[in-house]
Amino acid sequence: MNNQIDQKFKQNAKQLWPELDWINNSELREKTLNTWALALQKSVLTPEDLNVIPFTLLCGPDFKVSFMTHKRAVVHVSKDCGEQMNKFFINDLPVNMDVLIAGAILADVGKLLEYELKEGKSIQGNYGKYLRHPFSGVSLAEMCEVPAEVCHIIATHAGEGNMVKRTTEAYIVHHADFMTFEPFRERLKI
Repeated sequence: MNNQIDQKFKQNAKQLWPELDWINNSELREKTLNTWALALQKSVLTPEDLNVIPFTLLCGPDFKVSFMTHKRAVVHVSKDCGEQMNKFFINDLPVNMDVLIAGAILADVGKLLEYELKEGKSIQGNYGKYLRHPFSGVSLAEMCEVPAEVCHIIATHAGEGNMVKRTTEAYIVHHADFMTFEPFRERLKI
């Protein structure tokens, strides 16, 4: 798959995700980068769009927190949580930090296929009406040979994951994602 990804998209992904450097395993780092590059290559959205479109369509058209702001926050919260869990529970509940960080970076990569822009507004595109981002995200990751334990995080980070047993790393990403989403949704209901 690596040969089919345009280098321009790899460079764009590197610029979007300085957190890739937190992944110590170079092979996993490269597969995570390739997944983002492939998503950018297949998407109608540009890297610039990702810095302005809202991270969710569930909070209405005037919601201002960008996709990348939210996604990077989820990665940072996940990393901090994983480090603290390892500090306190390393012998009883160890967290694989590379898997955790890769999964947090890739959790919403499928939204690049789910979302489209129409008249300057983010909408769920035709593809997204049939396949939500956890499914398309896993598909993209598998095309780039991302390991199953990371694909599991992508698949289970959203509500779909409530139907299966999550790994520790998947729980962390799931909660980091929702704790940086639910308060916004509740605040906008007021």
